[in-house]
Amino acid sequence: MAVQRFLTAEQSVEQLLKATPPLHFDGANKRDWEEWRTRFRRNLVKDLGPAPEPLPLEVEVLEHTQLDGYTREKIIFNPDPFSSIPAYILTPDGADAENPAPAVLCAHGHGIGKDGAVGVVEDYQKQYAVELTKRGFVTLAPDWRCFGERKDRDEWVRRPSRDGCNVAYLAFGYFGYQLLRLNISDGQRCLDYLQSRPEVDSHRLGCMGCSFGGTMTTYISALDQRVKAAVIVCYLSTLTDALNDRGRGNTCGSQFMFGLRKAGDIADVAGLIAPRSCMAQIGSDDMCFIEADALQAFKQVEKIYAASGRSDRLVLDHFQGEHEINLETGIEFLQERL
Repeated sequence: MAVQRFLTAEQSVEQLLKATPPLHFDGANKRDWEEWRTRFRRNLVKDLGPAPEPLPLEVEVLEHTQLDGYTREKIIFNPDPFSSIPAYILTPDGADAENPAPAVLCAHGHGIGKDGAVGVVEDYQKQYAVELTKRGFVTLAPDWRCFGERKDRDEWVRRPSRDGCNVAYLAFGYFGYQLLRLNISDGQRCLDYLQSRPEVDSHRLGCMGCSFGGTMTTYISALDQRVKAAVIVCYLSTLTDALNDRGRGNTCGSQFMFGLRKAGDIADVAGLIAPRSCMAQIGSDDMCFIEADALQAFKQVEKIYAASGRSDRLVLDHFQGEHEINLETGIEFLQERL
């Protein structure tokens, strides 16, 4: 009898993908949704592993710049005993304790870090934190671990061609931490900071980001009820596409969620945002998170929202464009929902 040959990791994954994960939502009504949400969220939190012990918020202001219609401050604070978060906070003129504004946590994507979100440099993020602030939002744009000012030296990564977030995932793993969990915790400490600002309406918080920023938006919004509206840009997808046999291998240490496919899929994580407001932006020519696959994933999120009874709070922005933010519709959505 000939032995089936699955010699490579790729071939093994192809076999594993054939199984339907047990907590992939397949319900039809609110009771199904409530039971699934409890079980899937509990499983997700368990597999993300421990969060670090938070420190009291002690924030140092490094820069204070008055710009056209808003103030930009550069800040730094320590979310836990072994980390520091540099960030920009943008405040529209006129927002104060007497006239608090809604706020958006702006999650940058895989690349240069926070600077593209606030217009210090130009990239696919289209300085969306600035544009949101000009429309009346306080915005906070931090550097996630391994990016911007938190990027590791090539000497530590060992060579320039190696992805630093892959190395960081392994390094933190020795201490029992997952990189995604650490970044989610950083995001939650950023929400704490926003709520501490007198010019922020702490009940009107949103989150928005593209690509890896979409990953962060998805997980932070799924796990933190304080986020009342989320805009997930060019990230919604399936693990089948990320790990398929066409050589895409579309994942990295920052976006890797240990054990996710043994329970569900990316769309199930996004489904945990229900019944709160969520927009998914999908680009017609996105070559990173492919249109057809993203639309398939959206159908799963749509199914979850329907079962929750709040289909009206889920919006699809299927736009003509590439791997980028569709700025105007995202801003309008946050203005409407916050």
